[in-house]
Amino acid sequence: MANERKNLHVKNGDRVIVTAGKDKGKIGNVKKVVPSEAKVYVEGANMVTKAQKPNAMAGIQGGLIKIEAPLDSSNVMVVCPSCEKPTRIKHVVIDGKKVRVCKKCGEQLDV
Repeated sequence: MANERKNLHVKNGDRVIVTAGKDKGKIGNVKKVVPSEAKVYVEGANMVTKAQKPNAMAGIQGGLIKIEAPLDSSNVMVVCPSCEKPTRIKHVVIDGKKVRVCKKCGEQLDV
């Protein structure tokens, strides 16, 4: 069950708004999607501090760094590029292809 792939409503590069948690209301682009865990990484959201060990061979300096932690996909909503509002999506078959469509304005999200 752990490796089961889930279909998510977001894809890499989507512009989303965070709807829950400490970063509620923050808008950013999706950097990475992990379908097996239903998680997404959003630029600038859910930042955590990580201790980085120095590595002389790789030229990495040690210290504290800030990185994005994953968010549950249910805590983000896609922002429609045409109406600029957070929206749910629906799937419609157009020319034999299943595409994502904005529920508010009907504009196609997949280009």
